[in-house]
Amino acid sequence: MIDSLQENVAIILPENGLEEKLAQAEKENRKLIIKLGFDPTAPDLHLGHAVVLKKLKQFQDLGHQIVIVVGSFTARIGDPTGKNKARKPLSAEDVWHNAQTYINQLSKVIDVQKTKIVFNSDWLDALNFSEVIQLLSKVTVAQLMHRNDFNKRFTENTPIAMHELVYPILQGFDSVKIKCDIEMGGTDQLFNCTMGRQLQEVHQMPAQIVMCMPLLKGLDGKEKMSKSLNNIIGLTDEPNEMFGKTMSIPDALIEEFINLTTDFSVEEKTALFSRIKEGENPMNIKKLIAKNIISQYPNSASAENAEQFFINQFQNKNFEDKVYEPVAIGLLKGMENRISIIELCHQLKNDLSKSAIRRLIESGGIQINTIKITDANEKIELIPQTKIKIGRRGFFELV
Repeated sequence: MIDSLQENVAIILPENGLEEKLAQAEKENRKLIIKLGFDPTAPDLHLGHAVVLKKLKQFQDLGHQIVIVVGSFTARIGDPTGKNKARKPLSAEDVWHNAQTYINQLSKVIDVQKTKIVFNSDWLDALNFSEVIQLLSKVTVAQLMHRNDFNKRFTENTPIAMHELVYPILQGFDSVKIKCDIEMGGTDQLFNCTMGRQLQEVHQMPAQIVMCMPLLKGLDGKEKMSKSLNNIIGLTDEPNEMFGKTMSIPDALIEEFINLTTDFSVEEKTALFSRIKEGENPMNIKKLIAKNIISQYPNSASAENAEQFFINQFQNKNFEDKVYEPVAIGLLKGMENRISIIELCHQLKNDLSKSAIRRLIESGGIQINTIKITDANEKIELIPQTKIKIGRRGFFELV
């Protein structure tokens, strides 16, 4: 059991803490309280979030109590981003909207009916200023400066606002309030999670252990999967889109995706790694990964259909056999009946910048009715039944 719980975990602090907590729970005949905190800064969950959620599900299946702490207070003050500036705080309306969306999506991985969901505004809003000062007195500035991004920004003379220094303390106080045994998070949350251990100790409580999961890289193969970087596979993406995105991951990410995003058995994973080592076409392995992911979110029937769609759409060479998204010409008006290729493509795929579209034209990645566009300044008439291909996954037909 413990080997399964430790699988894929990047950090366990202290090293033997999980074994001790499990033994303690068995001795006391109680459930462990497993915490996952999140600030609802964006309303969509993706495969990166699922890495941690799937580990929570393992604990839940063993009968332990999962507690989701929604940062309904901390999201309103803005947390340090791990980069060189603070994240913008959210309004109360944004917090509640995003939180509800998160909670609805959690059911794709964990059993929400067995999960306790709490909001840290319930206790943080209730603190008076004297109590806040007392809480802050439990932590030194030197301890806070051990956080890498604080230290880096201080060294580079980049501003650090006081509320950013307070944020980890507030998040740690959440662990005190829920009497947490184990706090889960990504490796980028290690400092905040250890703050919970420290505050529990000064409140004369048993210290939680910290379990940090690796950060799944996004579609670019470089940065962690993040909605702000537009490199995600969302848990609510349509199956066809999910399949296509998975097929687009760099080959270097295949093993990471097998380990962190699939639910293949140990034997199945070993067999896939052997096939990779033997030089099998990476596309074959990516198809298996894509089908496995879609089988989890939402089901295996959707996975089979998505694979067939991908084959028809991207592996068959016949331009006419593609499935095109209909776009009403009226929605593209606002100028004249003629429109530049760059403007048309930007309106159809607004996630692409105009400079990116220009690069696509230069590389032959845009077609109008099977004809490759080579002139970025070309204009076309908006005529029904015109078919437009933008890049590898954008197929549109004017109606």
